[in-house]
Amino acid sequence: MTSPQLTPRAFAELALLALIWGGVFLAVRIALDEIAPFGSVLLRVGIAAVALWVVVLAGRLPLPATARTWRALLVMGLLNCVLPFSLMAWGQLHIPTGLTSILNATTAVFGVIVAALVFADERLTLRRGIGVGLGFAGVVTAIGAETLSGLDLTSLAQLAVLAGTLCYALAGAWARVHLRGLHPLVASAGMLTGAALLMLPITAMSEGLPSLDLSARVWGAVVFYALIATAFAYLLYYRVLAMAGSGNLMLVTLMIPPVAITLGALVRGEELSHGAYAGFALLATGLAVLDGRLVRRLAPARRV
Repeated sequence: MTSPQLTPRAFAELALLALIWGGVFLAVRIALDEIAPFGSVLLRVGIAAVALWVVVLAGRLPLPATARTWRALLVMGLLNCVLPFSLMAWGQLHIPTGLTSILNATTAVFGVIVAALVFADERLTLRRGIGVGLGFAGVVTAIGAETLSGLDLTSLAQLAVLAGTLCYALAGAWARVHLRGLHPLVASAGMLTGAALLMLPITAMSEGLPSLDLSARVWGAVVFYALIATAFAYLLYYRVLAMAGSGNLMLVTLMIPPVAITLGALVRGEELSHGAYAGFALLATGLAVLDGRLVRRLAPARRV
């Protein structure tokens, strides 16, 4: 068997995925001009769930057969959608979209830590420890050390985004334990359905159901982040995973922030501090160390 390679076609689709996920931060921020945070999440997961079920049913994929699996999907919806989407949507009310995307990149760092705590075969090696350390140094640099000494809306928003990335990491561990053997698209559709079922009462009780009387601009943002950046992005994600492997797919984490930063600057006139850029550089270095390929290329070749 040959290992997955980052072919030109795989790289093109990876770049498309980065463009889509880089744009989702701007789309969410535009939607928040007229929709409250929970309502924006409800529309996202609800519309995306319907779209993915169409794909699942059209492909006649096997559906979950046990109540235990459906409960696992409900928890997955909580960890991978309800909590992170809500935390990040609220956070984006108070911080730039570009900074949100930089902090979102810490998902991979938290993923390594959670996996090391939960799985015996994912121990924290020296290389991974260095990568995690660089990643957290990048986070502190990006948000500013003063965030750790005083709390205001800006600092709380940044911490909310970081809490969302931790939820993503927990969701990854949960999926590995409880969703093995389930087709990825079925798992995605079930997860989004579980998220919609959870978000419906939360939104109704806290904000009221979102109005559908929205401007064309906001409807465009909703359609983009629900159908393109969620439903279609899952299809594209698994295509790239099959072609290029999980290691190459990790590169999308580094490609998303530049897209989000550029769009935030062009569309909303956002500006980031020098610390945010320096933090992203440190975080990107940490992610490269976690990936390992750069380290292997720089290491001297062994003689045999």
